[in-house]
Amino acid sequence: MTYVWNVVNPINNYDIIPYIGKYVNWHEEYAGEKGKLDCNFWVLDYNLERAKPQFKQADSMLHCFEYWMGPYPFYEDGYKLVEAPHLGMEHQSAVAYGNKFGNGYLGRDLSGTGWGLKWDFIIVHESGHEWFGNNITTNDLADMWVHEGFTNYTETLYTTCQDGVEAGNDYCIGTRKNIRNDKPIIAAYGVNEEGSGDMYYKGGNMLHIIRQILGDSSFRGLLHGLNAEFYHKTVTSAQIEEYVSKYAHRDLSKIFDQYLRTVKVPVLEYKLNAGGGLSYRWRNCVKGFDMPVKAAAEWIFPTEEWKVWGAAGSAGAGVFTVDRNFYITLKKAEQE
Repeated sequence: MTYVWNVVNPINNYDIIPYIGKYVNWHEEYAGEKGKLDCNFWVLDYNLERAKPQFKQADSMLHCFEYWMGPYPFYEDGYKLVEAPHLGMEHQSAVAYGNKFGNGYLGRDLSGTGWGLKWDFIIVHESGHEWFGNNITTNDLADMWVHEGFTNYTETLYTTCQDGVEAGNDYCIGTRKNIRNDKPIIAAYGVNEEGSGDMYYKGGNMLHIIRQILGDSSFRGLLHGLNAEFYHKTVTSAQIEEYVSKYAHRDLSKIFDQYLRTVKVPVLEYKLNAGGGLSYRWRNCVKGFDMPVKAAAEWIFPTEEWKVWGAAGSAGAGVFTVDRNFYITLKKAEQE
């Protein structure tokens, strides 16, 4: 017998894979944002009973991701989840699955918070690549953070969909323990070189910061806008960065420079003033770094120069706290 498989959408060559085995299949229809989406699930015959309940997560994943990022980008080719002998891969419209039909990442929670054990990492992460990686694809391997940073953040979005905002925050913040800060996330261009593996967790935490600055509604609009503007296109990091700043009506270039092009974690330095209140500034940062942060439930706008904050409350008691959703280091300065 001869079978002919046809893909009508543009596809990256690394997304093409033959699956050969004694498969069984079942079909479902998902009522999505662009109408009926054909979903087909393929597993080896002896894993059918294990796979059926586990693969139900594909429905909640599609619902969550279409809400946050816009329509699944390949309606014409359908969505497929296919058992594979390796852990997983984002093969376009035929996602490879090898997570042993269990939650977490081979049974582990990469955030260490417990939230990552409530869903199947491979179903969520590799499917997230349909939006970032497959729909929006970078021209150069050096910009691979666009694939992996955004897709890492889909894990936080799914946790948020399932268990609420604070659960999502816990998950994202928990992944910081995996950040090495060994080399910049963006590598040299034109030499087929990847940057640091921090493109996953550090990239995701950078996007979490941008989400705090924009707010949930605007951040959702941003993700929808990116997937519409760069639908089935190849891009550069510069194009994505420019789009984000334009959408935000705020120059976020220094945030991208700090987290993508250096290994430095910005330090928010502060000192208590004799007359009350405190002063604060950015250190260990790129020149001109001006990222706003939320401190003691208020927004502050540090620069590299000292600024005075006259707020009372916790700061007046000698304690200065910053919203945990910002991936920074808080340091009390030595008294001059």
